[in-house]
Amino acid sequence: MKNLSRLLFVSVLLVCFSTSNAQDKNNPWALSLGTNAVDAYPVGEDLPQGPYFDEFFNVSDHWNIFPNISRVAVSRYLSDGFTFTAGGTINKIEKFGTKIVDGEEATNFVGDLTYYSLDGTVSYSFQEVLNSKKFEPYLGVGGGYTWLDNVGAGTLNGNLGLRFWINEKLGIEAQSMYKHAFEDYLPKHFQHSLGLIFKFGGTDTDGDGIYDKDDACPEEAGLEIFNGCPDSDNDGIQDSKDDCPNTAGLAEFNGCPDSDGDGVMDKDDKCPNTAGLKALAGCPDADGDGVADGDDNCPNEAGPAANNGCPWPDTDGDGVLDKDDKCPNEAGEVALDGCPRQAPTPAIMKTLNDYAKTILFDTGKSTIKDQSEQVLQNITAILKEYPNSRFSIDGHTDSTGSATLNQKLSEKRANAVIDYLVANGIDANRLEGKGYGENNPIANNKTREGRKANRRVEVVLLKEE
Repeated sequence: MKNLSRLLFVSVLLVCFSTSNAQDKNNPWALSLGTNAVDAYPVGEDLPQGPYFDEFFNVSDHWNIFPNISRVAVSRYLSDGFTFTAGGTINKIEKFGTKIVDGEEATNFVGDLTYYSLDGTVSYSFQEVLNSKKFEPYLGVGGGYTWLDNVGAGTLNGNLGLRFWINEKLGIEAQSMYKHAFEDYLPKHFQHSLGLIFKFGGTDTDGDGIYDKDDACPEEAGLEIFNGCPDSDNDGIQDSKDDCPNTAGLAEFNGCPDSDGDGVMDKDDKCPNTAGLKALAGCPDADGDGVADGDDNCPNEAGPAANNGCPWPDTDGDGVLDKDDKCPNEAGEVALDGCPRQAPTPAIMKTLNDYAKTILFDTGKSTIKDQSEQVLQNITAILKEYPNSRFSIDGHTDSTGSATLNQKLSEKRANAVIDYLVANGIDANRLEGKGYGENNPIANNKTREGRKANRRVEVVLLKEE
């Protein structure tokens, strides 16, 4: 049994030490210094010991307190809240449970027995569970070896403790450990301790006050808000996410500046010191013609890019720009590419009168016969081609009948043709009607053919406007 207990103890220590020496330079160490007290009474054994936890806090009758620094322990954080602690204690045992004196229990004094122990413990911290920076309760289990005077044995240990952190590296630690001996000659007992604990050993390669294990940029000094990463230009955006890490800028532009505040960051702004338009790469356009002022030959007058921002001229003012005007120095019409419409040629006038002479009227009346509809449409189409020209519609008759009746008839027939032309889109201001009766014959009224030729309508060009 003795050899088995020692083998178990050594195995526990080897496992714990091999784990604690894992190569992780960022796992902090801690050193504990304090005093300890040994209490063998409340462990559930017969006299001189007593029931479990009975008189657990009876310090004066049962606790063996060594008043000097009597406990030294070194701890190393493992991971996920687990810590390994190796510690050693010394003490002097004077009180060991109770004895019956005159029928009453009294403290059992045993003289001065030396007490030494070496222990290794793996504990779990509840600090993160509690989300507290000050209070750190923990539970642990481990093993050790204890010597009481001239005997020693391995122990299986369980402990409950509390650390109160005064600051990031200094705290007060109190714990109670139950030690269950593997050999009957070493009594079960509790060992309490109280002392100071100091954290050390954390690595901060870049010296920015953030341990490497928590530092996202361990080789480069940075800020806590960015998990140790730098913000070289102090614009509130860490360098790794800053497209312009050496020039203070705006978050909306990933840390790049926009000096003129026009919504175009400087590195893309062709006019970084003058507010402009995004569409023009940050340059202004005073006349709003889509040509940046720097490229605009007429920056205060809107014009097309094809003419370097200047408006196209219209020299003759006819509404057709010079670049499209085939007659730029002579006012004309849009339909004629800026050239003026010419007056009808003699050939055109002959065509008009050839049509006009074929207009048929009911006998002795001014009513136009239906078969003349196409002729009148042809005349209308020609007149529309010369909107600046004015025409006289002249009516003529033969000599049959009285001169008075022939005069009135010629006037009515001229007006009947005018009424048709106006109804079909010819401006009335361009037309005037005249009746000549039988006064201007073009043939001999004594013959049938002559009288037929004299019954006519003529179209006469008045003047060009």
